[in-house]
Amino acid sequence: MIKVSLPDGSVREYEDGASPFDVAKSISNSLAKKALAARVDGELRDLMRPLEGDVSIEIVTANDADGLELIRHDAAHVLAQAVQELYPDAQVTIGPVIDDGFYYDFAREEPFSTEDFEKIERKMREIVDADYPIIREVWAKEDAIETFKKIGEDYKAQIIDDIIPPGEPITVYKQGEWFDLCRGPHLPSTGKLPKAFKLMKLAGAYWRGDSKNEMLQRMYGTAWANEKDLKAHLTRLEEAEKRDHRKLATQLDLFHLDGLAAAGSIFWHPKGYQIWRQIESYMRRRLDAAGYEEIKTPQLMDSVQWEKSGHWGKYRENMFIVPDFIPEGDEGVEISVPEDAKLMALKPMNCPAHVEVFKQGQKSYRDLPLRLAEFGCCHRNEPHGALHGIMRVRQFTQDDAHIFCREDQIVEESIKFCRLLESVYRDFGFEDIAVKLSTRPDVRAGSDETWDRAEKGLQEAVDAAGLPCEIMPGEGAFYGPKLEFQLTDAIGRVWQCGTLQLDYVLPERLGAEYTAPDGSKQRPVMLHRAILGSMERFIGILIEEFSGAFPLWLSPVQVVVAAITDAANDYAEEAAEALRKAGLRVETDLRNEKINYKVREHSVQKVPIIAVVGGREAEDRTLALRRLGSNGQQMISLDDACVDLAQEALAPDLKVSSAE
Repeated sequence: MIKVSLPDGSVREYEDGASPFDVAKSISNSLAKKALAARVDGELRDLMRPLEGDVSIEIVTANDADGLELIRHDAAHVLAQAVQELYPDAQVTIGPVIDDGFYYDFAREEPFSTEDFEKIERKMREIVDADYPIIREVWAKEDAIETFKKIGEDYKAQIIDDIIPPGEPITVYKQGEWFDLCRGPHLPSTGKLPKAFKLMKLAGAYWRGDSKNEMLQRMYGTAWANEKDLKAHLTRLEEAEKRDHRKLATQLDLFHLDGLAAAGSIFWHPKGYQIWRQIESYMRRRLDAAGYEEIKTPQLMDSVQWEKSGHWGKYRENMFIVPDFIPEGDEGVEISVPEDAKLMALKPMNCPAHVEVFKQGQKSYRDLPLRLAEFGCCHRNEPHGALHGIMRVRQFTQDDAHIFCREDQIVEESIKFCRLLESVYRDFGFEDIAVKLSTRPDVRAGSDETWDRAEKGLQEAVDAAGLPCEIMPGEGAFYGPKLEFQLTDAIGRVWQCGTLQLDYVLPERLGAEYTAPDGSKQRPVMLHRAILGSMERFIGILIEEFSGAFPLWLSPVQVVVAAITDAANDYAEEAAEALRKAGLRVETDLRNEKINYKVREHSVQKVPIIAVVGGREAEDRTLALRRLGSNGQQMISLDDACVDLAQEALAPDLKVSSAE
């Protein structure tokens, strides 16, 4: 007999060789029906796999995160089986789970089309209805290579040959006549897979991510625990499509991207840059009030600095390297870089430069904490395929800052930062904030003792700030642990923006020090922190959060004064000028068009307020205000509008100051 410990603390005995399914069935038939897999001593395993000795067990259902991942994993296998039954010339390669779904890469001469999706989905449902048992088998490496080669699966054979060490057995999962190389675990049978799946799109992908290899066809799908969740996901995607910042940027004339002229960099138009300016001004006021000092540091720095900091060895492939020499030769002659040319790099981050500023002049313990902020323009050599609108770019600006402090100031400074971050997010309309603590990665700088102190310091800080936090093992930066702050937007998507990283390593590497009360030289602790993260990405998030209809304080154009007739044009100009003097961003529309046409057009442009003026308004010196999304209008005197709208259009921090 074996002893099985259950989550409620109870212990039950079963015959040797019993499976997690037997355990689930002994608890209740309903649990056995819902069971998909089990955590056995914390390891996710197949439901039908026999238990080995005394263990602790937790039954996994579709309501668990692991259960949903299993569903998506099995959906990928069912997709691969369906494709090969329909298109025997297709080879399968890899098919992992991804956020909200899965994909599978196929090697096939003839291209797939999205028109094939309906037929493939129908075949997938047939495989589910067939309810094939999913059986785990252990094969010898040599036998597996031979078997896959025999059936023409050269890619699978190559994976086994390259990845599996000699003599190590591999696992294969069978469902009906079809089988695939996989670590598992899987559902007990194909019939356990909910039919809440849908194929989404096709893309190209190089074999094993190497552009020197063959191009494969990647088929993406999504899978959920039930039809309701699938429909909700598809609705979110439709809403996200409507809110896509790239489409709205074109519609609202905010910016454009040109992959030929400047891949991964943004051409900001006046309206888009107006949003930038408002955000930057707001953040600058918040930083000033919080005791930060703003600095500006070089774009290009010598490779020696990056070697000292450790970034050269860890991050060089993502850096733009610039040889330091003056090209010579005639026009049209190929330029060669001298072998002895010094190398420089466009900064991918601001940290080393901020240490250099700290090191200038003597620093005393009385000078700490020293908070240095910079809207620092950085460059990272992202692959072309990874670029995405303004969400992922090569040139970006961080609302970056570094706090140099004593060890006894870590908790207090971290709490102050968390409070500032929460306040800023609220001002932009984000209330739902999640915090994750990323701990030491396998490859890191600094001793275990240093990491122990750093992780303990951040945990104490987040506890003291009263922020619940999830631990993310191994996800920290190479020089220190970090807190990551995630926002949930209007349609439920999660965005990682703010960070707080605690670093003992960089000050030591770059020789930063201060004089302690006893006269000794000590290393400061360095807190790397950002609230918005990348300015570009945060603006992209805001465009999608507000669907282009920005709150009044951020809107590029706050008021359009539209004349009903030519006779009202002079008054429209006068009213617009009065509103501008009150501090508002105003345009006029004096075109010879009907007023309903003008209102519709400016509504499409998401202008928050349209002030309509005609002969009566000119005579009474009033405005008829129409607000975006409202059918009614408000009559108000021009003088009152200047006062009321100017107050309404203040940034959140200025409204507070004004009220006080």
